[in-house]
Amino acid sequence: MRMRRTRGARLPYGTLVAAAAAALLATLVTPAGAQPEPTGPSAVSGPATPSVRESRPVHSYADAIRESVWVDTGLDGDGDGRADRVAVDIVRPRETAATGRKIPVIMDASPYYACCGRGNEGQKKTYDADGNPVQFPLYYDNFFVPRGYAFAAVDLAGTNRSDGCDDVGGRSDVQSAKAVVDWLNGRASGYTSRTGDTRARATTWSAGNVGMIGKSWDGTVANGVAATGVEGLKTIVPIGAISSWYDYFHSQGAPLYNANPSWLSEYVNSPEARARCGAVQDRVAAGTPYSGDWTRAWTERDHVRNAGKVKASVFVVHGQQDLNVRANQFGQWWDALAAHGVERKIWLSQTGHVDPFDFRRADWVRTLHRWFDHHLLGYENGIDREPVADIERAPDRWTTDRHWPPRATTSTTLRPAPGAAAGPGVLGRAPAAPGSTATFTDDPGLGELDWAARIDSATPEKAGFVTRPLSRDLRIAGSSKVTVTATPSTATAHLSAVLVDLGPDTIRDYGAPGEGITTRTDRTCWGASTPGDSACFKETEARTTAVGYTVVSRGWADLGTWADPRRERPLTPGRAYTMTLDLAATDHVVPAGHRLALIVGGTDKDLLDPPSTTPTLTLDLARTWAELPLVGGPAAFAGATSGPYPTVPTPTAPPSLNGAEPPAAVTGPRLPGSGATR
Repeated sequence: MRMRRTRGARLPYGTLVAAAAAALLATLVTPAGAQPEPTGPSAVSGPATPSVRESRPVHSYADAIRESVWVDTGLDGDGDGRADRVAVDIVRPRETAATGRKIPVIMDASPYYACCGRGNEGQKKTYDADGNPVQFPLYYDNFFVPRGYAFAAVDLAGTNRSDGCDDVGGRSDVQSAKAVVDWLNGRASGYTSRTGDTRARATTWSAGNVGMIGKSWDGTVANGVAATGVEGLKTIVPIGAISSWYDYFHSQGAPLYNANPSWLSEYVNSPEARARCGAVQDRVAAGTPYSGDWTRAWTERDHVRNAGKVKASVFVVHGQQDLNVRANQFGQWWDALAAHGVERKIWLSQTGHVDPFDFRRADWVRTLHRWFDHHLLGYENGIDREPVADIERAPDRWTTDRHWPPRATTSTTLRPAPGAAAGPGVLGRAPAAPGSTATFTDDPGLGELDWAARIDSATPEKAGFVTRPLSRDLRIAGSSKVTVTATPSTATAHLSAVLVDLGPDTIRDYGAPGEGITTRTDRTCWGASTPGDSACFKETEARTTAVGYTVVSRGWADLGTWADPRRERPLTPGRAYTMTLDLAATDHVVPAGHRLALIVGGTDKDLLDPPSTTPTLTLDLARTWAELPLVGGPAAFAGATSGPYPTVPTPTAPPSLNGAEPPAAVTGPRLPGSGATR
């Protein structure tokens, strides 16, 4: 989500959009008033059945009402003495307005509509000479407005045409969108201009049922608004979204990248907001220290703590190899929602930071259509009785689960022990003998890929432990924990724990440009178009790579937070400390014939900033263990690590000894939306 210097050139989004728009006008724009069904790999709506209701494209997109409203947030973030107003661009059917029928609203609140663009083609909002909205980025408007929905695109405070200052996930971000939900339900004031007094009322056309959707920062705002418990928000669809901003910039005290969010507001704020928002940026910087200590600012930006207030259903989508908004973000959110009985659904892909529209397009639009029809229109279409989870097992190969994690999942303790010869140690159920140790020295120039590639060698930068080749498939589903007892040689030390599937495979190349997808030149159309807003988007396909191993999950921590996860303390060299590292949630099957590895190291290159010293750490293996959520529990592990095991076939083209390289952008600051698709 943060923009950093990258090894290669960044995608010129503005140039791409301009060229695409010119080509579209000549060939792909639907004539005014036409209402085509989407064209693509399969019809989105599917075969009609008398017993299942679904919204149909019966309204004119070309003739839809397009308007802008400024909603009073009740905050004065920029300190100019008046309440901030956020801009809301709305498109809704003219026919429902004419008959007085009230309709639901799909809303995407974003900081990106002017600075950076949305989607795989970097679309931005456009306006005519009078300031009226013309292009609404993405396909939500094209597809859903003809089906009787309104679409609202909200500029967060300080961005595009809104007042105030963006505060990177804080009160201003959340209130920017919550105020619009309130306005749609008649509880807040809206105006027809940014500074005028003419009221705009939504209750004449809005049914008050709101669904929020968005990827990355946008989805993060949806999480935050849901966590306020606001009335009228019926569902949210967070895609690759943050649930706690602290965990975006730090991991248990350890800084990830340049761990201070203040510069992000400078990036997304409008030019005029940049001139007035310096004090806000200073407050954000002061409240979010690089040390990783927990502050009130982090509490304000932690949505997980308020999961009990969520009244909306939640449809989570996340890439398991997302190294921008890492998978721990969805895992802790999912578990907190489950603890409070929130209705949920989840899709987990093998991609990095990618929208499902760009890795499973037809199925995604069909599913989203049914989800909104059910939760916003009240249609009984059965989606609430279907399997909760869709998991991508291999590129474009998906499975489903009635519950997630599956009910047969049990936390299983695995223990590292010394090996019989030089090389890796053993990972199994038996504890190591008292006094058994493993030692490594932090090397900031190496990371998880280097460690995994060298797993069968005794190298000084990591401690590795492996199972024997598995006789049966072994499935990990959920969040793992690794408890270590480590003695450092210096006053500061960072730890990384990584689970690795050792064996050849073909996976989505999440480290390549596109983070697991390749964008083609052909287009498919998903709704109706106008000359200024096409419903046609470039198709994509899976980008794959052959690998010798796959990183399954990872976690990081500053050993100085061993006693208090909210405050780092200096370590005493030579003293043993015990702490537990939380690993990112995952759903991965280690196939029969492969081995499962646990690796403990120091700085994970390109993913974790190094400590101020270069520590050597000695692990007490008798007091070190991993707790893995295994489907089938200890019995499944016992079955998979006994009996004969298959020989893993040699691939026709030898795989790389390395896994997929992390995206180049993780070597420098990133935006909450940079990657394959913002």
